Amino acid sequence: MKAEFTAIIEPAPEGGYWAICPEIPGANGQGETIEQAKENLREAIELILNDRREDILRGLPDDVIKDKVLIK
Repeated sequence: MKAEFTAIIEPAPEGGYWAICPEIPGANGQGETIEQAKENLREAIELILNDRREDILRGLPDDVIKDKVLIK
């Protein structure tokens, strides 16, 4: 499964770029280049979504979940 999210990337006043994802509160990234900012943002989104998934699954019996694949 592939998901697409919006990335808003702007120049940072101190140099480089910063990026946010409005669909995922708290997801942000920064980098010297636009590509670095995008990659940093992608990693932040992945961490946040995996953390949310773990919270949802916490306490459920193992036989309830057939596939525990993490978001990649």
